[in-house]
Amino acid sequence: MTGAVHICRACDEPIADPDDAVLLWREESMSGPPRSVWAHRKHADLVQPDHDLLRILARVLIAKAARDPS
Repeated sequence: MTGAVHICRACDEPIADPDDAVLLWREESMSGPPRSVWAHRKHADLVQPDHDLLRILARVLIAKAARDPS
């Protein structure tokens, strides 16, 4: 049985060598388990987090802080 094929977030190419795959983070999914974000070792520092997700998280944290009386 073969292992899962990972796709590089930076170049959208399959990562053929498992030793070249770097797990960057896990993304939550709206319907199902979280997804792993992978990159080639040479592309790992080029990948940036999704700015929309950061913006949404910031709005949620600000709303929670505004409701917290303490």
